[in-house]
Amino acid sequence: MNTAELLSILKIKQIYGELPPQVQAIHNDSRKAEKDCLFICTRGFTVDGHDFHKEAEKKGATVIVAEKKLDVDLTNTALVIVRDSIKAMALLANKFYGFPSQQMNVFGVTGTNGKTTVTTLIHSMLRKQGEKSALSGTIGLELEDEHFPSNNTTCDALTNQKMMKMALDKGINNMTMEVSSHGLVQGRLSGVEFDVVAFTNLSHDHLDFHDTMEQYGFAKGLLFAQLGQDLRKEKYAIINQDDPWYSTYVFSTGFETISYSLHADSAFKAIDISYQPDRTIFTLLSPEGTYEVTMNLLGEFNVYNALAAIASLYAHGYHIPELLETLQSLPPVNGRMEKVDINAPVTMYIDYAHTPDAIEKAILSVLPFKENRLIFLVGTGGDRDARKRPDMAEKASVADYVVLTINDPRYEDSLSILHDMEKGMKHNNYAAIADRKEAIKHAIEISEAGDIIIFAGKGQEDYQIIENTKHPHSDKQVVQEHCLIKFGN
Repeated sequence: MNTAELLSILKIKQIYGELPPQVQAIHNDSRKAEKDCLFICTRGFTVDGHDFHKEAEKKGATVIVAEKKLDVDLTNTALVIVRDSIKAMALLANKFYGFPSQQMNVFGVTGTNGKTTVTTLIHSMLRKQGEKSALSGTIGLELEDEHFPSNNTTCDALTNQKMMKMALDKGINNMTMEVSSHGLVQGRLSGVEFDVVAFTNLSHDHLDFHDTMEQYGFAKGLLFAQLGQDLRKEKYAIINQDDPWYSTYVFSTGFETISYSLHADSAFKAIDISYQPDRTIFTLLSPEGTYEVTMNLLGEFNVYNALAAIASLYAHGYHIPELLETLQSLPPVNGRMEKVDINAPVTMYIDYAHTPDAIEKAILSVLPFKENRLIFLVGTGGDRDARKRPDMAEKASVADYVVLTINDPRYEDSLSILHDMEKGMKHNNYAAIADRKEAIKHAIEISEAGDIIIFAGKGQEDYQIIENTKHPHSDKQVVQEHCLIKFGN
């Protein structure tokens, strides 16, 4: 792209050296820098891109964008100084990739719990209807049948624009994105033109970052403000009316809001819900009438998730009967109250629950079918919100036996993490085992016929973070291996 034209999107800037006629790529990771690229120095929590501009120059970067004067070889590389390199990156990325979100149908889903399930349902239902769709979130990026890993639930602004352009180049015109509060506050969604946004719920999480629930809630609300003010466009906000933040978010956007609930008088409401071990049945009250719904997703929280997905696609233009037919055919979302396929007298589920609210809801979803004991394995991460740890253990105490363990230790002392959790336990029927594999093994070894075990905290993740390194780990694989030993199948 013409360099001068690209940089024209930045009104305030200082340019040192001679700009090259063209730039072939944009990067903010010096390891990916290449010949004739523009490199943007951005500051992160642990790494400052300004410290790596020399590496980018050596690899062929011909333009460096930074927030301060750097020792750049101006005979080969131009230096562009801006006030905020993260905002500049969003503007440059949009310009470079041709503002791709404006050429797509973009769905955004935010909330403490349920983002992955709702986005996966929207993505899967679109594909079942014959539409091409891309999905971005905790699981990474899915472009039709291709999968690319991701380090964050919500990617940075440059990556977001790049992956939407990749989708467009493959003829994909639908993008569904998990939207984290971190991503909103840090401007990772800058320039993304959303068409339908949805809110699931808000409960205790990420207070190590946001400090208070009020700040956390207002961070989520940025998604609704990001719909913009051009009311000539057809945009919608899908909001859980049973959540206390409902009214706040309704007033956060000028666009039409579509509500869903289990209790309030909303546009989409589920009543007469029947929870079964392998499916959920309910009656849906909708703008198009009343329908009986059967789905393979389990628990009350998944009724909310299904309503959010249905309402989002209804806003997109689909009719309720075709959506329900599609929903009925979908399997449970990987790692979200996913029943483990084993031939054993014990029922086991893998779940991602890692907040007090999610733990409570996971337990409530299986209590109606408990024949003997409920064993609940609960884990939390190191170097993350420590204030929620006792609350997590307290919610887990509803189970007959609890196994306290760790999801990702990172750099924090394991005993300290477990001690924080133990403060919330309401009974003594528990074990505290730092090693997650050993914790899973223990839960299986003590199980008896008729028991239910929920392994919570990691869900579909296939790694465990120890210090700053990801090590291979899959709860499902560990469970299957130990079931083979105990049950012989």
